[in-house]
Amino acid sequence: MKIDRLIGIITILLQNDKTTAPELAKRFEVSRRTINRDIEDICKAGIPVVATQGYGGGLSIADGYKLDKSLLTKDELQAVLAGLKGMESISKSSALATLLDKLLNKEQRAIAEDMFIIDLASHYQDSLIQKIEMLKRAIDTKHILSFQYYYEKGEAKRCIEPYRLVFKWSSWYVFGFCLDRQAYRLFKLNRLWDLQINGETFAERKIPEAELLFNDYFAESKFHLKAVFAKSEKYRLIDEYGIDSYSVCKDESLFFERDFTSYENMREWIFSFGDKVSVLAPKELLDDRKKQAENIIKMC
Repeated sequence: MKIDRLIGIITILLQNDKTTAPELAKRFEVSRRTINRDIEDICKAGIPVVATQGYGGGLSIADGYKLDKSLLTKDELQAVLAGLKGMESISKSSALATLLDKLLNKEQRAIAEDMFIIDLASHYQDSLIQKIEMLKRAIDTKHILSFQYYYEKGEAKRCIEPYRLVFKWSSWYVFGFCLDRQAYRLFKLNRLWDLQINGETFAERKIPEAELLFNDYFAESKFHLKAVFAKSEKYRLIDEYGIDSYSVCKDESLFFERDFTSYENMREWIFSFGDKVSVLAPKELLDDRKKQAENIIKMC
C-alpha cells in the first residue's frame, strides 16, 4: 500500500543521514519514477526532503526535522523490540523484520536484541499462523468469516463479523459479532477449524464499550471449587494460579479454593490430577469423580 511505503521512506530518511532513489526503489520493489512521486508527496505533506547532486549525494530530510537517535532509552528500545518479536512469532510476513530495520539501527538493536525470546504461537504454530493471517485479512477487508467451532456442549458452524484479535491467558481468540447468536462473542482459535472467508462483506458496527471489556468474558463466578491437593502438585498450582492460590495444611497437603465459569473446564482440570486431589465441593463434581472411578473399575 502507498501509505505504508510513504511511512517506510520517511522512517528510513529519519534513521539515515542520506539515501538514494535507486536504493529506495530496490528496497520497496517499485520503479524510481514511483519513488520520485512519493518524495513529491512527502514534500507536499510538509516534510522537507533535500536532494543533493553529485558524488556522495542523495536524499535526506532537513536537519530541523531529523529524529534524535538517542530519543529512545534502552528500556524503551527493549519494550519496542519485545512487542515486535512477539508479533513476529505469529506472522509469516517479513514485514515485522523490515520494521525492526526501519525503527532501530544496528547499534540500537545490539543493545536490545538478546534480552527477550518471545514465542506467542505455542505448539499449534503452523495452523495458528495461518488462522491469524486469515483473520487479519478478514478484519482489514471487513469480510464475514465462517468456521467449525468445538466447545463443551459439542460443535457447531458459526458465522461472524470479525473485529479484534485477542491474546489472553496464553491463548489467542477472535472477537466478533456472531450472526447465529446475534451477539458479540469471543472464540478461542485452538477450537476453531475449517476457517473460511466468505465473499460477503459487512458494515462495521459501533461496538459498545462494555463489550470490549474482555476480562468479563473470563470472569470466574459460577462453580465454586474446594479441593485438597498432594504436596507434589504444588508446582502446577503455582504455574496455573500463582503462589498465593493455596494454603498449606498440617499434613503438608494443599488446600485450594477458587471459582470457575465452566463446569467442564473445572472437571477436566481436576481429573487431570488423578489420585493427587481430593474434591470437597461442589457435590456435583464429587459425584462425577465417583462415577468415573466406578467406570474405570468396570473397565479393568
